[in-house]
Amino acid sequence: MKAFRLDELEAERAANEGAYLQFLREQNMSVGLYALDAGDQDPQKPHNQDEVYFVVSGRAAITVGLETTQVARGSVIYVPAGVAHKFHHITEDLRVLVVFSPPER
Repeated sequence: MKAFRLDELEAERAANEGAYLQFLREQNMSVGLYALDAGDQDPQKPHNQDEVYFVVSGRAAITVGLETTQVARGSVIYVPAGVAHKFHHITEDLRVLVVFSPPER
């Protein structure tokens, strides 16, 4: 078993001064913590893997392909591989768990 605490992951991510911290990588998936502060721009480009986002905290909009929706704590978003997507209009610091399958390279 591997177990993680969100507060410890956030501290590690902040200490590394990056928006993304991959904290689990297995044969069929990887998981990370993605952080964007209020007002930030999301620099993501489409990925080669399917993704699932789980919003831990914050508020924003996300556009996936041509669809846009508002997200907040508890939102779950699926993004198919290769589809353009971005968080935007981030009004509260956003913390998101990201699951990639297969694992992000």
